[in-house]
Amino acid sequence: MKEEERLFLKILIVAIFVAVTVAVGVFARKHSNSVDGFVLGGRNVGPWLSAFAFGTSYFSAVVFIGYAGQFGWKYGMSVFWVGIGNAVIGSLLAWWVLGPRTREMTQRLKATTMPEFFGKRYNSRALRIAAAAIIFVFLIPYTASVYNGLSRLFGMAFGLPYEWCVIGMAVVTCIYVVLGGYVASVWNDFIQGTIMLIGIIAVIFAVLNGQGGIATAIVNLSQIPAEGSAMAGPFTSMFGPDALNLLGVIILTSLGTWALPQMVQKFYAIKTGPAIKQGAIISTIFALVVAGGSYFLGGFGRLFGGDIAYAANGTPIYDSIVPTMLAGLPDILLGIVVVLVLSASMSTLAGLVLTSSSTLTLDLIKGNIVKKMSEKKQVRYMRFFIVVFVAISAGIALVQYHSTIVFIAQLMGYSWGALSGSFLGPFFWGLFSGRISKPAVWCSFALGVGMTVTNMIFGYIASPINCGAITMVLSLILVPIVSFFTKPVPFVVKPPSTAGAIDREYVYGLKEQKIIDEQQKLRAARATESSVQEE
Repeated sequence: MKEEERLFLKILIVAIFVAVTVAVGVFARKHSNSVDGFVLGGRNVGPWLSAFAFGTSYFSAVVFIGYAGQFGWKYGMSVFWVGIGNAVIGSLLAWWVLGPRTREMTQRLKATTMPEFFGKRYNSRALRIAAAAIIFVFLIPYTASVYNGLSRLFGMAFGLPYEWCVIGMAVVTCIYVVLGGYVASVWNDFIQGTIMLIGIIAVIFAVLNGQGGIATAIVNLSQIPAEGSAMAGPFTSMFGPDALNLLGVIILTSLGTWALPQMVQKFYAIKTGPAIKQGAIISTIFALVVAGGSYFLGGFGRLFGGDIAYAANGTPIYDSIVPTMLAGLPDILLGIVVVLVLSASMSTLAGLVLTSSSTLTLDLIKGNIVKKMSEKKQVRYMRFFIVVFVAISAGIALVQYHSTIVFIAQLMGYSWGALSGSFLGPFFWGLFSGRISKPAVWCSFALGVGMTVTNMIFGYIASPINCGAITMVLSLILVPIVSFFTKPVPFVVKPPSTAGAIDREYVYGLKEQKIIDEQQKLRAARATESSVQEE
């Protein structure tokens, strides 16, 4: 096959994918005319779509290119533990522990965004505005990292300039999210997730076969020494050459999903309680295949040490490792890989921009800057800010590319550390306890943002990954401690029962609460009447 034909084949594969993606956006437009429809799909999304939406928002080019390359290089085959952590802690437990409670509490509070949850749960407009500002600012480096990973692979496969890759991805994502909102996003997530499942398995077999098969690859990897370590076969050992830092990666990438607004929002939108139980299993299997497969592949990165790019100081350019591993694949398979990473990246980007635009519109502008906003106007504002957010993040990605090297994993460490470090404690404890106080929430916000920003400036914790992991753990500890010494904010609505994941029990609980409320009103009226008669 001639070079022109090979290039045409890869372009055709990508073009078909883009056409389908945009078509889904056009189809879903009829579901996106209301705020609830545009942001949450009318809270009527089934388990398969919800699980794939969760998984594709979780795993993007950030994981496949950035994390798999950098952590695979550092920890070897032990990096597979990160994939297991993502599946068990980041997916299964997140769905089991948070899913039912989040769905029902947000419905009872009539909250469509995480800042709105904070505002209504803690009866604080200021907390809602602060949470919205944190989300808008710290989702930007996350988005920039998504562009970075994808564009490096595109540059390798097509020889296209980085700038064109960034702009192309931004435009396509913008079109289908602006048109179809959340419904377009989840339907595309399902299509893109299916491509990811098939693609990652094919890629692993193809790459390892090029190294003589998995057994030969493991033997060769075991013979590579680790810098500063006398361990024999460090990159094939169970916990690798640096188990402590590996633990930090597991905590950041797994526990972080419990408080990331674009992840938690998937629980808001799922249509039934039983669907959450089904979604938990689907999401876990998805994570095991996609995340586990990506990290497993990245664990063999050292075998390509002679071919990857290095910085002037001799440090590997980690984001080049996986693209180098894929460079020798057949054209058809490489086209599939490009679509795989494009799928993962666009789905994540769609979730990010939808979260950011809805937060900015509903939590910052509505009621604060613009006092009265009709539903149609709110949707128009969200569509406008999707375009703005995509443009800003794309601009930052372009600037970052031409500046001092900052790797994808570092950008993610800053973003996840600030967001989950701020929100994890207040969100988790706020769902399950009526004894949490406003000062505790403010302390957690200050902790997440403060530690992230000061560490960016002063670097007192060498790894942004470890800094992010520490902020998350401290948030979980700090919130109940501060709440013990300050005035708590009780539940505004009665929380669901422990059995609330079952739909009929949820409905029964709502009816029961209505009866209780009516009885309380009746008793209050009778008490008032009695006091008047006595006087």
